[in-house]
Amino acid sequence: MSATTVQNLKNAVKDFSIEETLAFLANEFKDKVVFSTSFGQEDQVITALIANNDLPITIFTLDTGRLFQETYDVFHKTLKKYQIDIKTYFPDTTAVQELLNKKGPNSFYESVENRKECCFIRKVAPLTKALNGNSIWITGLRAEQSENRNDLDLFEYDSNFDIIKFNPLLRWTLQEVEEYLEKNNVPQNTLHKKGFVSIGCAPCTRAITPDEDIRAGRWWWESSHKECGLHQK
Repeated sequence: MSATTVQNLKNAVKDFSIEETLAFLANEFKDKVVFSTSFGQEDQVITALIANNDLPITIFTLDTGRLFQETYDVFHKTLKKYQIDIKTYFPDTTAVQELLNKKGPNSFYESVENRKECCFIRKVAPLTKALNGNSIWITGLRAEQSENRNDLDLFEYDSNFDIIKFNPLLRWTLQEVEEYLEKNNVPQNTLHKKGFVSIGCAPCTRAITPDEDIRAGRWWWESSHKECGLHQK
């Protein structure tokens, strides 16, 4: 069923622009298309496309409780510029309290297992709630962001969340993203100008040097696949 739906979608939009595809999905899956933003550069492109075309797509974000102030700043600027609603999901208070009471505030530095536990509580569980009951999940994933995202497709069925993912910027380069943002005066996180390419929680993100991989600044103390569980690739 899902594989058939994915293929049908690929066929239906093969000659569409991104804007046309977004509009098609919003019409085909009324009130069941959602876009998750963390206010990074790719996400800001998609937010602008949705807002500028007045598309009936729900935009949401996950507030982990450990974000940079600069992320909140671009969140606020985005609301003001586009006059849109962005629904916010928070982690379960009891789960966060139990984690800190049991392991302290920085347990994620101690092991990959601990880090993934924190990511699950602060990101994966709220995401599960946000995606529940929806049909299409729009993401800002790009193939060049990491080696394990190279085999992503435009449309995919995500069995972890039982939903079809649409990755509209999959084949865009970082240069194309930056050019769109500048040309259209889209609000950006000021940390991008300070070497932060991929921005997550403050304790788990650092700036990178020009010769480092895009994801090197995320969980830099690990030699893992640099994913938190939101996307398995």
